[in-house]
Amino acid sequence: MSSNEIVVRFDRVNFEYGHNKHILEEVSFSLRKGMKIALMGQNGAGKSTIFGLINGALQPEAGDLHIGQKLSIAQALQVIPRPEMNLSVRDFFQKRFAKKIYAIDPMIDEALEVVNLRGHEKVHDRIIKTFSGGQQARLLLASAIIQNPDILLLDEPTNNLDKAGIEHLTDFLKNYQKTVVVISHDAEFLNAFTDGVLYLDVYTKKIEQYAGNYNNVVREISARIDKENKKNAQLAKEIQAKKDQANAFAHKGGRLRLVAKRMRNLAEELEEEMVDVRKEDRMIRPFLIPIPEDFVGEAIKITSFSTLGKNHKPVAKKVHVTLRKGNHLLLKGPNGSGKTTLLESIAHGTAKGATITEGVKVGYYRQDFSTLNFEDTVYQSLMAVLIRKDEEYMRSVAAGFLITSEIINTKIGSLSEGQKGLVAFARLVLGRPAILILDEPTNHINFRHLPLIAEALNKYQGAMILVSHVPEFVAKIRIDEVLDLEK
Repeated sequence: MSSNEIVVRFDRVNFEYGHNKHILEEVSFSLRKGMKIALMGQNGAGKSTIFGLINGALQPEAGDLHIGQKLSIAQALQVIPRPEMNLSVRDFFQKRFAKKIYAIDPMIDEALEVVNLRGHEKVHDRIIKTFSGGQQARLLLASAIIQNPDILLLDEPTNNLDKAGIEHLTDFLKNYQKTVVVISHDAEFLNAFTDGVLYLDVYTKKIEQYAGNYNNVVREISARIDKENKKNAQLAKEIQAKKDQANAFAHKGGRLRLVAKRMRNLAEELEEEMVDVRKEDRMIRPFLIPIPEDFVGEAIKITSFSTLGKNHKPVAKKVHVTLRKGNHLLLKGPNGSGKTTLLESIAHGTAKGATITEGVKVGYYRQDFSTLNFEDTVYQSLMAVLIRKDEEYMRSVAAGFLITSEIINTKIGSLSEGQKGLVAFARLVLGRPAILILDEPTNHINFRHLPLIAEALNKYQGAMILVSHVPEFVAKIRIDEVLDLEK
């Protein structure tokens, strides 16, 4: 196959979920061998649907979809399917192949090396659920990479990865000789290796294809919007002038009425020339997370914790951390050091070395959204945490997080990962917690929303424990104390 040969072509493809829920309308684009493409768009626009159509999990309602003959396709999902959490590493990787691979262990080691997850003794027999969230993210990447596919699909691959993990992944993608399509909200990561962008417009439900990285696309779109606005402004002046002339001539009678009619026709022709200016992604509204009015004093005391040392063995460490109203703690450590395990035990009140003051309410944001009941509708999930059962207030808060009347009656499990994240933040606002425990709150969230989320956390007046591998995000939040699990 030559480097100019097309490996994927969408030709006026339509797709919808259920009756009248259109996701894609006459989408057309093509990918050539060796292209490194970013697939971008607003949360819930249908990016994962594009992946499902490429890998064959979904079929188009109309239009033509062509994949090159005998091309292998592999996709790294955002999260490990729950039924696979009890598999061993060896069995997890074996499931990626249709036929049994008898010498799979060396292949696993090579794939783990790529994602900077160096194995130790008996790693092939270790159960998936015993790995941290960041390590599981690396396993997902490795499970796609091990297949050496002709088309590699990556869905939010930097979620849960620390700096070293992102650097290893970036280097691998730069050197990968085959076609790569990446869904990501991490602009810096995308700019490092992509040579094109597919932008799925949530309003038109069409794909816009651009050459260059994300920064190039932003400049091109901004220039186009500015040009369209100027053209429309000029046309609007001309239209109004024609209408004024038509009104003036219409009152004079005789032949001037014909002139007035011609002026109206010209105005209508000019109106048809006006273009629909491309709508930018909607932004969430600025928000604050309120705390209980009677909350004062100490919220939580941490005297010891366990971290994972060499060979995955727990190591107990003593500390002296007291969080009061308004204190913000940053919890640091590399993937696999035990951050998520520590946060979960604190949130559930089972941490041996951490004591939450009696009666203090905890708001817990988990990176895998397992605090949400996926069978609940969004409406049920938000009403469940509402202090005062004021539905109008709940809907107002929900709207601020782009939770529309259409989304609010959808089951949590049917939402995109980004939409689940916005629901989780809406629940924190409605729940008024005195302590916030946040485990990678930037995962899956559109990067254009992150400054507003950082601002809300910066202004939070309760006690807060934060884990995040995104330095730019953390830099915008007031941090009073740092607890590094590695030290």
